[in-house]
Amino acid sequence: MGRFAKRVSLLLPAVLMAALTLALPAGDGGWAQDEEKPYRIKDGVVDWYTFSGFRRYHAECHVCHGPDGLGSTFAPALAETMKTMSYEDYLDIVVNGRENVGTTAQSKMPAFAENLNVMCFIDDIYAYLMARADGVLGRGRPKKEPKPAEAKERDDSCLS
Repeated sequence: MGRFAKRVSLLLPAVLMAALTLALPAGDGGWAQDEEKPYRIKDGVVDWYTFSGFRRYHAECHVCHGPDGLGSTFAPALAETMKTMSYEDYLDIVVNGRENVGTTAQSKMPAFAENLNVMCFIDDIYAYLMARADGVLGRGRPKKEPKPAEAKERDDSCLS
């Protein structure tokens, strides 16, 4: 395991909590529609964090998992998989990767623990995928809210 991977594995819980704290604006403008949903969509406009997840997904994930989370011959449709996957399983697979070897098929999801374009925005990607899985966000580039100051601070802190 590389030096960066060791540091990430030791700091991951703190990094995730800090990112989540910064991603949740105070007051009734919070980004969750309710306690269960990690996204907010109002009048066809998504919150910044879900839009950020759309951007990061299409930068890193859609090459294998297809545009809009619809899958490919290479990897499963995450818009479907996320319907039954827990948040903890999602984190584990993205951070550590996963390999499935069977008699008829083999698949391998790489670990993204060292990729800041994924790790700094792991909750944003989750929000986007859950909105797609819940069927409340259609295909294509969504309309978005302006980027809040909290998101800029979070991004600057994580990426620097």
